[in-house]
Amino acid sequence: MIPSILPTYNRAPMTFVSGDGSWLTEADGRRFLDLGAGIAVNALGHAHPALVAALTTQAQALWHTSNLYHIPAQQKLADALVAHTFADTVFFTNSGTEACELAVKMVRKYWYDKGQDRTEIITFSGSFHGRSAAGIAAAGSEKMTKGFGPLLPGFTHLEFGDHDALNAAVTDQTAAVLIEPVQGEGGIRPVPDQCLKGLRALCDQHGVLLILDEVQCGMGRTGKLFAHEWAGITPDIMMVAKGIGGGFPLGAVLATQNAASGMTAGTHGSTYGGNPLACAVGAKVMEIIADDAFLADVNRKAGHLRQKLEGLVAAFPDIFEKVRGSGLMLGLKCKVANTDVVQAGYQALVLTVPAADNVIRLLPPLTISEDEIDTAIARLGTAARQLRGDNA
Repeated sequence: MIPSILPTYNRAPMTFVSGDGSWLTEADGRRFLDLGAGIAVNALGHAHPALVAALTTQAQALWHTSNLYHIPAQQKLADALVAHTFADTVFFTNSGTEACELAVKMVRKYWYDKGQDRTEIITFSGSFHGRSAAGIAAAGSEKMTKGFGPLLPGFTHLEFGDHDALNAAVTDQTAAVLIEPVQGEGGIRPVPDQCLKGLRALCDQHGVLLILDEVQCGMGRTGKLFAHEWAGITPDIMMVAKGIGGGFPLGAVLATQNAASGMTAGTHGSTYGGNPLACAVGAKVMEIIADDAFLADVNRKAGHLRQKLEGLVAAFPDIFEKVRGSGLMLGLKCKVANTDVVQAGYQALVLTVPAADNVIRLLPPLTISEDEIDTAIARLGTAARQLRGDNA
């Protein structure tokens, strides 16, 4: 008999009942150090007092009104995002998947209004842009698309890092290029700064729009507010979610005035997107993370974590191969099955997230302390010793 919850997840045998900062408490009382943060969602950790206060205050005043009316919390968050980024305008969604749907619509409407038949969007292997029709078509991987055809047409899939293929793929039918500055699901694979610069130049040369998917790598995760800032470039459209809500469902599409020019009244909408509760939390998240001192602290802690992880690789060369990533978005490429490392971590009371290319992701809250980082490394070491058989 099918369970009451549709069985689309292979869930770990744990039930968490409370969270505090970087820690989760299981129903049986065990406390786990959370290096997954809800897959980069709980950017400020669990139950951050400022977010609890923002949510509680808004909940006591107003939960929901339609986007047929002005929503002050939405305006506040939009103004903050515009002030801190390349963007001129913002549309709020409930998730990164919804942000992808709008980004695709925005690009195609842009070219339609210009009277040009440009509908092709270039994407890359290892990418993840959500599980909607547009998202799975954009990623194009057999794992995600099998059985869900016919797929939404209009995507050209290239191998990650193949510059020659990219240059050859741009034609007069190309509408946009869609890329994650740091692939998350694909195994924590950063796009080098020079490649992002070259991609921006290529798009400008051919009049192509550049869409950046910063759903996982944005909101301070790499030590800048958004990852593309390290390369000194700006996109035309950007997808944001996960960390922007600090754990509350919230996403956004940010765009320049030019890129958004086709999206007029009636071209898109959302019942819950930009609701007062989500935006009250999101505005507080922005206030905290966009602060230069906060981001400097993320970079300091990121350096500490990376140094400790390099030591872990050196201590367990039969378990781990290398560290990669940026900021507090790091990956450990494993020599044993990454799922075995995740499972051993459960026994050691530390939570990590598997990814492609036999990588485990380390996406701790940006508020994690150095002492907690040291504890995390010790627990990962315990997991590695268990896998090596040292504890037998």
